Amino acid sequence: MGIVIKVEDLSKQYRLGQVSTGALSHDLNRAFHKIIGKGDPYKKIGEENDRTKKGNSEYVWALKDINFEIGKGEVIGIIGRNGAGKSTLLKILSKTTTPTTGSIKIKGRIASLLEVGTGFHPELSGRDNIFLNGAILGMTKSEIKSKFDEIVDFAGVERYIDTPVKRYSSGMYVRLAFGVAAHLEPEILIVDEVLAVGDAEFQKKALGKMKNVSSKDGRTVLFVSHNMAAIRTLTDRCIYLKNGRIAADGETDKIINSYSSESFEDIGQFDFSAFQNENKPLQFTNVSFLNENDDVISVPVAGNTFKIKFSIINRTDKIYENCSVGMGIFAMEEYMLAALKNDTTGRYYNIKPGMNEIICEIKRLPLSPATYKYNIILNNSSETFDWIKEAGSFEVDNGLFYPSGKMPAYGR
Repeated sequence: MGIVIKVEDLSKQYRLGQVSTGALSHDLNRAFHKIIGKGDPYKKIGEENDRTKKGNSEYVWALKDINFEIGKGEVIGIIGRNGAGKSTLLKILSKTTTPTTGSIKIKGRIASLLEVGTGFHPELSGRDNIFLNGAILGMTKSEIKSKFDEIVDFAGVERYIDTPVKRYSSGMYVRLAFGVAAHLEPEILIVDEVLAVGDAEFQKKALGKMKNVSSKDGRTVLFVSHNMAAIRTLTDRCIYLKNGRIAADGETDKIINSYSSESFEDIGQFDFSAFQNENKPLQFTNVSFLNENDDVISVPVAGNTFKIKFSIINRTDKIYENCSVGMGIFAMEEYMLAALKNDTTGRYYNIKPGMNEIICEIKRLPLSPATYKYNIILNNSSETFDWIKEAGSFEVDNGLFYPSGKMPAYGR
């Protein structure tokens, strides 16, 4: 099995608040040091890409010292928390951005699906975009024609194929984009989390197509996803990125288990005080869990009353009407198990100046004993005031959920 992708000592540095890695003076300084045989002067500065902590440097390493090889026909999963460097790595491999240091060697044509609309011209029809993308990949018109009907059928957009893609829904857009990327015979297919836009039926079809592309056609697939079940289904090898570095690389099941356990250990409780922003009118200041007696608890019990208290500050003198507070609860495999939001019940809150407290009450907690993590959001119909991903985690203890007095035999 030949090597089709080889990455050596790859690093990507960004200067916070800047469009590029720095000003012209920085680029000239880099060039000068290279000419005189010295290393990059900015490589010695910069901090690890840990989004949960405040830093002291204006430079951050989105990727640092990345090394790996991928063989022909391999299907590789790339996992990691938000901000770990996954998308940056794929952009570098797709040559839509350049590394700060290091080298990449690639054999074969690459088709990338990094975000909705990648490679499509919004004013052109679906038909024209298929031919445009095929031409970019170096295919002849006759080669594209031979795949055209298969692409349209896969995407399910035959009725709209001569409509400008700017009028497509996000789901139609991604179905056609994936169909083009998967059917126009690239040697390497790179797919980011965009499949989350599609419905369940399309996701199943897309995963099946990626598997066929690898097993039958011998093409290489790089797949980034937060859906661990999809990663397990599709890949045998997985690369786990953490704070811009490779934390582990190996057999998929082992890497996912390591990632899941570390992910929960690392989350802990979000440091609300360190991220207070005086320019934000409304912001969370804390989240706490209560029992039926309003005592603060750290481990809720399945079947018992479970209350979530959101503490919110309003830094203005006005009342924000019809606000909604929400929490998404996720299992270890990244599945969302519950979406708690007051606006789904038709109830809204008015956030008054100063401190506010909103309590969500679940009469009988219907979660099995396990560890869960959660996101929180504060918004109204026109604006999102605060949104914190992986704001914390909590463990649920076993309890008497059923009136029979028996407890389920979890995991047996």
